[in-house]
Amino acid sequence: MSLARIRNFCIIAHIDHGKSTLADRFIEITQTVANRDMQDQLLDSMDIERERGITVKLRTVRMQHRAADGVDYQFNLIDTPGHVDFSAEVSRSLATCEGAIVLIDATQGVQAQTIANVRLAREQGLKLLAVLNKIDSPLADPQRIIRQLYDVEGLDPETVMLVSARTGDGVRAVLDAVAEHVPPPESQQDRLRALVFDSYYDPYRGVVLSVRVVDGTLSAGDRIRFMSAPSGFEATEVGIFRPELARWDRLSAGEVGYVATGIKDPSFIRLGDTLTLVDRPAQEPIARYSEPKPMVFAGLYPSGDMTINTLRDAVQKLALNDAAFRAEAEVSEALGAGYRCGFLGMLHLDIVKERLKREYGVEVITTAPSVVYRVTLKNGDVLSIDNPAHFPNPEMIEIAEEPMVASLIQTPSDYIGAVMELCGRSRGIFGTLDYGDDGYARIAYDLPMSQMAFGFFDSLKSLTQGYATLDYEFSDYQPADLVRVDILIENQPVDAFAFVSVREQSYEKSADIVRRLKYVMPKKLYPVPLQAAIGSRVIAREDIPPLRKDALAKGFDGSMSAKNRLIRKSKENKGKRHGLSRGDIPQEAFLAILAV
Repeated sequence: MSLARIRNFCIIAHIDHGKSTLADRFIEITQTVANRDMQDQLLDSMDIERERGITVKLRTVRMQHRAADGVDYQFNLIDTPGHVDFSAEVSRSLATCEGAIVLIDATQGVQAQTIANVRLAREQGLKLLAVLNKIDSPLADPQRIIRQLYDVEGLDPETVMLVSARTGDGVRAVLDAVAEHVPPPESQQDRLRALVFDSYYDPYRGVVLSVRVVDGTLSAGDRIRFMSAPSGFEATEVGIFRPELARWDRLSAGEVGYVATGIKDPSFIRLGDTLTLVDRPAQEPIARYSEPKPMVFAGLYPSGDMTINTLRDAVQKLALNDAAFRAEAEVSEALGAGYRCGFLGMLHLDIVKERLKREYGVEVITTAPSVVYRVTLKNGDVLSIDNPAHFPNPEMIEIAEEPMVASLIQTPSDYIGAVMELCGRSRGIFGTLDYGDDGYARIAYDLPMSQMAFGFFDSLKSLTQGYATLDYEFSDYQPADLVRVDILIENQPVDAFAFVSVREQSYEKSADIVRRLKYVMPKKLYPVPLQAAIGSRVIAREDIPPLRKDALAKGFDGSMSAKNRLIRKSKENKGKRHGLSRGDIPQEAFLAILAV
């Protein structure tokens, strides 16, 4: 099909504003999928997406649509996530498109993540179409929402479209508007350039790449390579998304599809890179979006009898399908070999753990999450610390800095006091407060990333009965009185339990952690001390009660000498212990620390 009849676009919105439902109506109207195969949230292919009602992965589908002018168009739609933790998926989706539908809930209005996604789309130079969804709801107030659009740069309130994705009312007009207003793709040369925006591992096809062909054509059998790597490989199969994989003769300029590579080593793949031909390479890569930077780090270690090799294979294959997921091998004294992993937020961490379990059958032990701290030592060295166990002792530190985020909170005016009190408890620095005509207020705060990443969003939703929305991005580092707290079991520090905290909060946190660990750590035949220490100073302590008393208390019918023999053996075992092993630390212990 000619470039003039191709339209590449995506749907961006805040979470739960109806993106997946609108995509379902598009697929039905264009008859891309037979009626017998249709189901709700068709593009949300993972069980975890359906269970939680959120989109985690971007999905692509090609549709054929005959517009109102009688011309047939090829539509390549990309459905994107809405949660802030998956903004990297949105960024990669925007890099493949020329236009975007900005979907807004007519009952909730413009939310923080809506503004953030619009900003990303404008930076990519996309044509934006504003669409109000859920107009069939009795709570819908379209005129109020349209007034809000005057404050959002890049959206035209005069051309906003009203739809109901649930009933299909007004959806066909949106497709016609895409054909009319979204510009067609452009091609500058005949040498192949294709942007790799997603990938996953298939046991039969090897690594399958999702690509947007910018220039040239790509066919099965072509020898291709990444422009950042010299070695080439063969495109064993090319095709399109319907939304399932469908073989195709070739992919031409402007089209979106997939390439099966036959590659079995996931580490060879580079998301965001440009594909080109080996014998006729292009000169300039596309490079249309930046790599996401992880904000939260945690250790993942094999649980039970699982080996590190099993975890390594699962982590490498998952990293193919999640560009924001970072993993580097590390070794813990308590847990052995594992991975230090980076995530965009706590929800991202939770989703990765669930996907490892469901898709690869891997149960993992997760250490307490941390953010990246910057430390200047007294000898002048500057360190970036993402593992609390590597945080230096206080006497070595000249300046310790923690990452800050610029946050934008949108909340009904009735909850302003509660929100500001929450931000104050979270050591936030007040920025601005703007009242809107719609009864909502926008509050800007600079917050420590450690507070933002761990539970702040849940607390915000609870205080505002679910009405508040949150958007944030990294701003800068700021000096803070940071200390590393070590948790000692039987006078041995457990590196997997260490955490970094501001000094004023460390005492309360430490007391809470050792109190929780007291009830989840397995008992032994002797009292086991639990301690929290800053350097050599113990700031909290609890003792795990011995199992010996319980075992001998219930009707011991032996002689006194036999009883004394058991007590003597327990004392001997206490002196012979050689440290902790992975089996001594249950997953509940890490959950107890995470709860704090």
